[in-house]
Amino acid sequence: MKRWIKVMIPLAVLAVLWQAASASGIWSAYVLPSPGKVVESLWRMVESGVLLKHIMISFERVLTGFLIAFVLAFLFGILAAARPGAGDYYNTILEFMRNVPPLSLIALLILWFGIGETSKVIIIVLAPFFPMFLNIKKGFTSCDRKLLEVGTAYGLGGGERFFKIVLPYALPDILVGMRIGLGYSWRAIIGAEMIAAGSGLGYLILDAQQMSRSDKVIVGIFVIGIVGVFCDKLFSALIKKAVHGGVDDSWS
Repeated sequence: MKRWIKVMIPLAVLAVLWQAASASGIWSAYVLPSPGKVVESLWRMVESGVLLKHIMISFERVLTGFLIAFVLAFLFGILAAARPGAGDYYNTILEFMRNVPPLSLIALLILWFGIGETSKVIIIVLAPFFPMFLNIKKGFTSCDRKLLEVGTAYGLGGGERFFKIVLPYALPDILVGMRIGLGYSWRAIIGAEMIAAGSGLGYLILDAQQMSRSDKVIVGIFVIGIVGVFCDKLFSALIKKAVHGGVDDSWS
């Protein structure tokens, strides 16, 4: 209860300040609609089913891209751990791509793949891949050598050592990387949908801006934040189930 009170106090203060700023007349209702107007727009969008439709479309895109990125990051993480010397062949390319913002590739991806789902999924794949890969690589390569030696002494083969020693040891890093990558996925999809889409939360915000509906823009922003927090909390709960007591990721 005390934790909920601590959460609600700053939200209540923000709502009061927002209402006061809206009522002061400093900004017009076009620029800063009142909280009541935003809530009314939110309710209408919920009733019509439009909001849920856009949420589900964005969620499906995020989930698809996130899973593809995780599989690729996991495979590259295994390669980095099993064949450290192989990194000389791909490290430069990965470092180059890691420093290129995924949204900067949208124009090129549209030329190659059009404005369909492929270009959006590629953007999502690129966004969470690198934080997941770096965490997975760290987890696999930092496994205690003494544990591996014990496994060898007990006659465990390469595959058994991986599944019984290396993978459990790396699991906290893998899960933290996935949690971070999920947040990156939501950031990427919103940008992609604002530029090349006919549906989704990013498109919802852009369409509202073009129609001069700042109340709907704010609804879209709030919904993105709420959905992101929900996904993060859900993933955090799954982490606690998989790793007893959760993972110390230095932010919660």
